[in-house]
Amino acid sequence: MKRDFSLLFILLGLIALVIGVLFGLLISMVYIFPGFFKDIVPFNQLRPMHTSFVISWIILTAIGGIYYYIQHEEKLQLFSRELAKWHFAIYFAVALIIPFSLLTNKMGGREYLEFTPVLILPILMGWVFFGINYYKTLFKSVKNWPAYYWMWGIGIAFMIFHLSESNFWMFDSFRKDFIKDISVQWKSYGSFVGSWNMLVYGTALYLMSKIKDDVKIARGRTTFFFMFLGLTNLMFGWAHHTYIIPTQPWIRYVAYAISMTEWIIFIKIVWSWRKSLSKSDKTTNSMAYRFILASDFWVFLNLVMALFMSIPSVNYYTHGTHITVAHSMGTTIGINTMILFASVSFILSRSKASCKNNQVFQKFSFYFLNGSLFIFWLMLIVLGLLKIDAGNAAAGSASLLESQAIYYIVFVFTGLLLFISILLIAIPMIYRLEPICTTLLYPKTIQDEIDFIEEAEN
Repeated sequence: MKRDFSLLFILLGLIALVIGVLFGLLISMVYIFPGFFKDIVPFNQLRPMHTSFVISWIILTAIGGIYYYIQHEEKLQLFSRELAKWHFAIYFAVALIIPFSLLTNKMGGREYLEFTPVLILPILMGWVFFGINYYKTLFKSVKNWPAYYWMWGIGIAFMIFHLSESNFWMFDSFRKDFIKDISVQWKSYGSFVGSWNMLVYGTALYLMSKIKDDVKIARGRTTFFFMFLGLTNLMFGWAHHTYIIPTQPWIRYVAYAISMTEWIIFIKIVWSWRKSLSKSDKTTNSMAYRFILASDFWVFLNLVMALFMSIPSVNYYTHGTHITVAHSMGTTIGINTMILFASVSFILSRSKASCKNNQVFQKFSFYFLNGSLFIFWLMLIVLGLLKIDAGNAAAGSASLLESQAIYYIVFVFTGLLLFISILLIAIPMIYRLEPICTTLLYPKTIQDEIDFIEEAEN
């Protein structure tokens, strides 16, 4: 664990999650009090702050986990520790600049990346450093890669490409052609999400292999089929978002089918893995095990919702309503966040941050999180149905908003419960990581003294 920056990525990711969910709660308050926070941080700044921090949570925690697993679980010598340090330094600086850019209204980017476009350059530089480190380390040391190595490598490579592609709008040949501009915009963002999904799903496969202590899980035909479906979804699954673009309907249907099949295979993999575990496997890594099962439950719920939303006549009414937000929340929190919480829980159980935990409190926090998320998810669906029933033309009228006030109050209350439940899980993780991450930043002589004392105590 000495002088290892992987945990710093995870700590920064957890802090981003707490801030991101806080901004999400503030956004929900605007539905009840339209003038709330308006003079401090208006809605057009709150939303990108929420989006940026939540995306940062997913990406930073996935990166930190991959660095950790390569070095500490796989016992591989990282190609360049200096590149890893520069990678963290760049992303730490960007993490400070992005909020400043958004809060001072120095924006200009597009969806997901509303901050000033120039920041995409250091972000890309960090991914290039990560890619060099990853491929140089793995090519030198490992042959016959299991599926999770391929998924991580694919996610890194495509992240570099699609983050670059997302800024093609700055060229006149794209910006002046509306259809080309909107097509590339949603293609790049859909594939951007697909790229981080490869990192996250690869992490899920890795955890399943480690919990069972059997790498065969990541070498089976079904698992590699899942990986290729994920790659296909990354490259083509974005098409079902482009309803406003004049394209052939079959393109959207194929894109939906690909994404649905990917989820079905993931459910099968997790279900088969669950049945193969011994009681000892489940209890040794109890929190990681629970979070992976929770992600599978949310995959199922989102699969049902996505199948329903894929019906063209239904999508005509649901697109752009809170039902779409429910689908997004189910994916971001229900799937990605559950897997990443599993990853952090597993890492904490293996590191010096491990300590005697209150199992009852952990179990309560887990069920509280999933219960509050489920109620919040249902409320988003209800709000979407209310908007459809009222008709989009009247959706902004004062009388309509007044008649639906009780639903928005319940919505905000459930959002508050979700915020508290995430704090109950994230804050203890931050508390356990902070001492280790603090010592990593000390000068070498002090760090050596700390290591000497710890070794003497053990």
